[in-house]
Amino acid sequence: MAELELKHIQKIYPHAEPASKKKKGEEPAHRTYNLKITDEGVVAVDDFNLKVKDKEFIVLVGPSGCGKSTTLRMVAGLEDITRGELYIDGKLMNMVEPKDRDIAMVFQNYALYPHMSVRQNMEFPLELRNVPKEERIRRVNEAAEILGITQYLDRKPKALSGGQRQRVAIGRAIVREPKLLLMDEPLSNLDAKLRNQMRAEIIKLRQKINTTFMYVTHDQTEAMTLGDRIVIMKDGEIQQIGTPQEVFDHPKNQFVAGFIGVPQMNFYDGHLVKNEKGQYAVRVENAEITLSDAKQEKLKANNIPEQDIVLGVRPEHITLQETPGAMIEGKVDVSEMMGSSVHLHINACGKDSIIIVPTLELGNQALDMNSTIRFTFGGNVIHVFDLNGNNLEFANE
Repeated sequence: MAELELKHIQKIYPHAEPASKKKKGEEPAHRTYNLKITDEGVVAVDDFNLKVKDKEFIVLVGPSGCGKSTTLRMVAGLEDITRGELYIDGKLMNMVEPKDRDIAMVFQNYALYPHMSVRQNMEFPLELRNVPKEERIRRVNEAAEILGITQYLDRKPKALSGGQRQRVAIGRAIVREPKLLLMDEPLSNLDAKLRNQMRAEIIKLRQKINTTFMYVTHDQTEAMTLGDRIVIMKDGEIQQIGTPQEVFDHPKNQFVAGFIGVPQMNFYDGHLVKNEKGQYAVRVENAEITLSDAKQEKLKANNIPEQDIVLGVRPEHITLQETPGAMIEGKVDVSEMMGSSVHLHINACGKDSIIIVPTLELGNQALDMNSTIRFTFGGNVIHVFDLNGNNLEFANE
């Protein structure tokens, strides 16, 4: 029902202290922790560009303070845009009031009216728009049926569980039949089991209603399971945009590689070399692993020279080896039994690492604390980053 486009969006929060009162010789721009400071103030979002297709589910994901909620609030009209342009269905929305943008928003803390029943909470936005009573009843009943809260319509919010309250908050948003539905970390207040259930409910919901979704979370599991595309942010800037599979398989930099995936990717210091056949390989300790044909082609196309690198490999892509040889050695610190697999926390190459080993592969092999293990990995699962953290496969992009 709606296409959304953000062009060169920037959000700057002005200094609390007037610029005229700054001390002489103060630096005009610098960074404090993850915040960029300029003469104008604190840069929360910088040069954000995104085009969202009709009925697409877009997820903004990143660590706390990266600017994802600020971006969502600018789309909602709850924050002014410092620079850039926001379009909904081709119409410039920068100066349009939130109530006139035909959007609905679900907040982290539910924001339900405690003195109203569930039905009254859901009807309230329709009353404000002077929707006829029969139409209000129809929309609320339909939304309640979709969300499985019909039996709670006469209860007050205090009589509901956290998951039920979040369903009511979502129901209040969808009865408006908005062009754009914004969700700001709606599941963060729920326990793990409820989060899993509500993720499934949201997936079902998007199949039943014709609207465009923009969802904010710091939980990359939510991002991977919900989003058609993911926007990964850090320090107010976009790091990568892609499908969940794209960002998992082809991270553009070391931050994305480490942020996406549970447990996170392992990183080792290594060296990119060309072997006697002229093929790219990586050396780590006693191991030399030749890269896959697909990776060879990308590095050759970018004319990448031999250099020191950071090698990335995911825990599930590491294979244990029982016999000595050109392998990497590590010492086991902790062994976590997870049922179908064992998570080995090891120290290898001076780095803390995690290896996921299927239980069936271990058999009766004991991997106690301080035991030595040997492992390797295939050239198709290696990610090669330069010392600035950029993936060398994308060096010319």
